[in-house]
Amino acid sequence: MSSIVTDAWKGYLLQLQKHPLRTKAITAGVLAGVSDSVAQKISGIKKLQFRRLLLLMLYGFAYAGPFGHFLHKLMDRIFKGKKGNTTVAKKVLLEQLTSSPWNNLFFMMYYGLVVEGRPWSLVKTKVRKDYPTIQLTAWRFWPIVGWVNYQYMPLQFRVIFHSFVASCWGIFLNLKARSVVVKAA
Repeated sequence: MSSIVTDAWKGYLLQLQKHPLRTKAITAGVLAGVSDSVAQKISGIKKLQFRRLLLLMLYGFAYAGPFGHFLHKLMDRIFKGKKGNTTVAKKVLLEQLTSSPWNNLFFMMYYGLVVEGRPWSLVKTKVRKDYPTIQLTAWRFWPIVGWVNYQYMPLQFRVIFHSFVASCWGIFLNLKARSVVVKAA
């Protein structure tokens, strides 16, 4: 069993080196799918909703993975050659003031418009009501993750680490973004 895991990890690292954007996009998509499956189970959905699952995997694949890939490349370019706690703090602050608010807002809009298929007026009302709480919660949680990511993760692993933690955050967001409460039978 150990050799299977070792070989799979080596294969993954090779793909990450040869095709970093594609590998990060696929990883983010798969983790978004896992996150949604868990969120569906927690929320009491008896039968897995495949359309929802696929749309959230698409979100991870087409948006979250590529966005993270280019964000971390940009951060590395902005702070090129700079290290230390002050630089890490600046990266975390920049990320929290720019991409964090945008990503949470974009997820809520995507979820309402695409996943749930609701009209813009209802999505806008939901965003106005819940976005401030979600963003404030994000600012309590993500700076710690950002600190660990920028301080300890090599550039090629930042999106993967972020995607893994985001799969947990995605469960929270997913449950918070839902417009309809599902009652367990």
